Amino acid sequence: MNLNLTEEQVAIADMARKFSESALAPVAARLDLGDNKEANRLIFLENLHGLAALGFMGMNVKAEYGGSEIGTVGFSLAITEIARACASTAVTMSVTNMVSEVIQAVASEEQKQAYLPKLCSGEYPAGGFCLSEMGAGSDPAGMQTQAIKDGDDWILNGTKMWISSAEYAGIFVVWAVTHPNAAKGRGISCFLVEADTPGISIGKSEDKMGQQASSTNQVIFENCRIPRSALMGELNDGFRIAVGELAGGRIGVGSLALGIGLAAMDYARQYTTERQQFGATIASMQGPQWMMADAFTQLEASRLLLMSAASNKDEAKPFSKQASMAKLHATETANQVCYTAIQLAGGIGYTREVPLERFARDARATSIYEGTSEVQRVIIARELLAEVQ
Repeated sequence: MNLNLTEEQVAIADMARKFSESALAPVAARLDLGDNKEANRLIFLENLHGLAALGFMGMNVKAEYGGSEIGTVGFSLAITEIARACASTAVTMSVTNMVSEVIQAVASEEQKQAYLPKLCSGEYPAGGFCLSEMGAGSDPAGMQTQAIKDGDDWILNGTKMWISSAEYAGIFVVWAVTHPNAAKGRGISCFLVEADTPGISIGKSEDKMGQQASSTNQVIFENCRIPRSALMGELNDGFRIAVGELAGGRIGVGSLALGIGLAAMDYARQYTTERQQFGATIASMQGPQWMMADAFTQLEASRLLLMSAASNKDEAKPFSKQASMAKLHATETANQVCYTAIQLAGGIGYTREVPLERFARDARATSIYEGTSEVQRVIIARELLAEVQ
C-alpha cells in the first residue's frame, strides 16, 4: 500500500494551511466570542468566499459544473488544515461539499447546471443539508416534515433542526415524507429548495457550546410551494440518498476533528518546551512526554483511518464501515487530546488567553453531529456481522 500523497494532494494541503494561517487564525477567537455579530458575519462570509475562490467548495465536483475534482483524500487534507485554525469555517466547508456531492450524484442534469456552479463559485456562500428534526436526529427515518402533491407542485410543511450554515445557504437539500403510509423510511423523498422561496424562514442561531461562528438554525417550511422539478432523484427514494451521503460526510467531520486535535496538541507541545517547573521544562519530564506520545499516536491513527476511508471512496470501493470507524476514532480522540492539551498547559490552558479551551469546546460537537459515536458503533457492528453472515 502506498501511503505517500501525490504532489497535487501535498499542494492542496499546503494551500489550505496558508489560507488558515493568513485568513482564519487571526480572527478565529474574535468570531468565537461573537461580540459584534454583524461585523463577524461579514468576516465569516468573506472567508467562505475565499474558500470558494480556492476551489474548496466543490472539491469532488466535476469541472464542467465548476468543481475542482480534487477528490476525497484532498478534501480530507484540506478540511483538516482549515479546522486547525477555525472549526466553524471547516464545518461550513464540509457541509457545503456534502450538498454539492449529493446534487452531483442524484440530481437531474438541469438541476446540476442550475445549482452546482453557484455553490462551487461562492455565489451561494453555503449549502444546507435539511435532514434532522427535533424527533428525528439519530433516527432520521422518523421525520415528520411532509411534502404533499398539489397539482404540478409540492407543498412543504415542517421544521428542520440543527441545520449548519442555514443563514448563509443559497440552496437547501430537503428531505420530506411523500408517502405517509409507506413503511418507515420507504416513503421519503429529496428536494432542492432555493433559500429565497416563499414559505421558508430561518430560526435564530443556536447559542452553542462551541463552533459559535458557524450558524446552526431551525429551517421552517410553512406551506412552502415548490415546483415538480424540485424533486431530486426518484420519488420515495430519499432515505437511501441520505444514508449514502452521510457516510461521505463522516469523512469530513472526522477530518475536522483531526484538525482540532492537532492544533490543540501542537500548541501544548510548544508550551511544554517553554514552561519551567522545578527547575526544568515540562517537556523534559517523563509524565508529560508520555501524555504527548499517547495523544499524537492516537491522532496519527485517526489520520490513517481517514485516509483509508477517503481512498476507498475515491476508488469507488465500499467505504461506509471505514468512514464510521474513522469518524468514531477521530472525534473521540479529538475530545480526549484537547483535554490532554489543557492538562499539559495547566491553569493557563483553562483561560481564554490561549486557544485550548476553544479547541475543547469545538471538538465536543464532532462526536454528536453527522451521526453520534453511538450510531457509528451500531453501523460498524452491523457491517462486521454482515461480513460473517
